[in-house]
Amino acid sequence: MTACAKFMKEILSSNRKLEETTVVKLNTHYNAILQNTIPQKCGDPGSFTIPCSLGSEKFDKALYDFGASINLMPLSIFRKLEVELGVIRLIPVSLHLANQTTILPEGIIEDILVRVDKFVFPVDFIVVDMEVNKAVPLILGRLFLCTGRVILDIYEGQLMLRVGNEKVVF
Repeated sequence: MTACAKFMKEILSSNRKLEETTVVKLNTHYNAILQNTIPQKCGDPGSFTIPCSLGSEKFDKALYDFGASINLMPLSIFRKLEVELGVIRLIPVSLHLANQTTILPEGIIEDILVRVDKFVFPVDFIVVDMEVNKAVPLILGRLFLCTGRVILDIYEGQLMLRVGNEKVVF
């Protein structure tokens, strides 16, 4: 009798039992890993900047800051455009910065028209005596983003501004 036939005879005559297998239920986390359904981790998308103009001054890059609740303008830019922008109104506010310092702004300028592509938005800026960042001289915060009905696709690196039925994608 061959070895294979002998093995089959032992199994069929119940002289030898096959090893039992254990069933392990996986939770959805591990199940997703095994089935490769977890999306690939993305890197830092960086900051979102777009061109805009304020009065006669054009800015190649205004920073959209989703964490800022206000729009910021350096005092030196205000001085350059003071005739076009009007008068700073004093406000009793102090700004607490991320580095734990507190600064007092020069004031606020209200309803400044900011052109972004074909759209024009009224914006209030807090004017601060700070060094101008040449790369991003203006900071536009959540108030502006709300006014522009911004839709952001971080994965694609696209920012869409909407007014009525019209839209512009950067």
